[in-house]
Amino acid sequence: MTISPARTEIAERDDEPSLGQLFAGLAAETGTLVRKEAELARLEMTQKGRVAARDVAIIAAGGAIAGLGAMALMATLILLLGMVVPLWASSLLVGAGVAIVGVAVTLGGIRAFKGIEAKPRNLIGTLEEDKRWLREQVTTR
Repeated sequence: MTISPARTEIAERDDEPSLGQLFAGLAAETGTLVRKEAELARLEMTQKGRVAARDVAIIAAGGAIAGLGAMALMATLILLLGMVVPLWASSLLVGAGVAIVGVAVTLGGIRAFKGIEAKPRNLIGTLEEDKRWLREQVTTR
């Protein structure tokens, strides 16, 4: 029994998925892709949140340290300077110096906090790759 070329062509077409099957597969893969991208975004933003929380803690610690130092130094320096200048003038000088140190520490923490990039760069990059891949899939089929 010989198989005609027309039957061979039909048999080969049966092995290929139909257009509907291709689109169904593409839809399923796209759904999985979107779920994975959402998971990636959540993980990336969680990581950025941890870094931000650490920087906020540094800012708070800097403020607390500045406050404690200010209390101890003010008492000591005010009394020492009170021997040379009036107490009100020594209080003013010491208070200004401690405030400057506190501001410097706080500004350092704020600078670090502003350095956090809020955009999920990894997610944006993979979404752009996925967009290109999806376009290729649609145009090649």
